[in-house]
Amino acid sequence: MYCYLGLGSNLGNKQNYITNAIKYISELENVEIKRTSSIITTKPYGKIDQPDFLNCVVELNTNILPEELLKKCLNIEDQLGRSRKGKWGPRTIDIDMLFYEDKIMNTKLLVLPHPELHKREFVLISLSELCPDLIHPIINKKIKDIFLELK
Repeated sequence: MYCYLGLGSNLGNKQNYITNAIKYISELENVEIKRTSSIITTKPYGKIDQPDFLNCVVELNTNILPEELLKKCLNIEDQLGRSRKGKWGPRTIDIDMLFYEDKIMNTKLLVLPHPELHKREFVLISLSELCPDLIHPIINKKIKDIFLELK
């Protein structure tokens, strides 16, 4: 099953945090990284008084269930020194599950597709690079069209 993860970092050696997160994700059992978007520099979203981010999207093939995969991603964030101090605050690494197939879910732990992705240009840029024709299962539009509408 395919899954798209969004990665972001705006503290310390940002490139190193992104690279290490990709490495740790690739080492997970039953996970194969298919492709990675270009790493782009972006302005902060939400809380803007912080350093710029490096962001990218990783396409996976996996049979790990979504909530279990999220737990593994949260563990990787912890390994890389992620500190949770306020919403949208600075971070060494952030790993967001954007899509897991065309699954729609809303639990305490996980909302799919990611509830903010259609509002975030930095996510749509990277998704457009990897999967412009992927259809958002709630909005029912292609990623490239959502991106064009946002601009």
